[in-house]
Formats: sequence, structure tokens, C-alpha cells
Amino acid sequence: MEYRIYIINLYDIYSNLLTDKQKEYFEDYYYNNLTLSEMSENYNISRNGIYKQIKDSEDKLKNLEDNLHIYEKNKEIKELIKDLNDNLKEKIIDLL
Repeated sequence: MEYRIYIINLYDIYSNLLTDKQKEYFEDYYYNNLTLSEMSENYNISRNGIYKQIKDSEDKLKNLEDNLHIYEKNKEIKELIKDLNDNLKEKIIDLL
């Protein structure tokens, strides 16, 4: 479950860098909870083809994070702002 949350968070940050097809498969699998079999029927391609596209998307998201560290930096910033006053805290969270 922790991996699923992590990869969805990465998708929220980097999704614009994926192809339309990668986004479609990713969202069906992670957000719409479709199985590989259901997706295979919907897109008329093999389950293995669907799996490969999802795996490639995950790898690309992880690679982007490994190079850019946006998710990790956002996490660190959120930890730092916990100690700020409420008004300033809300403004910073809105910016993130």
C-alpha cells in the first residue's frame, strides 16, 4: 500500500511528462482500480502489453524523482512548515 501511495504521489507531480496512453493506463489501473484483464479487454491488447506500459510509466516516474527530487523536497517543506503559525502555514501549503 505504501508503494501505491508513493507512485500515485509521483504521478500527481510528474504526470504531464508521460504520454497520453501512459496516463490513460496508469489512471485506469491506479485510480479506477481496473485489473490488467479488464484493461486488456477495454484496449484490445494483451495483459502483458498493459503491464509493460504501466511498469514503464512507474519506472519513468521513479527516474524523474531520482533526478529532480520534487516529491522529496515537498515532503521536507511540509515537515518544516508544521512549526509555523497557521496563517503563514496555509499560504505556503496553498503554494505547494
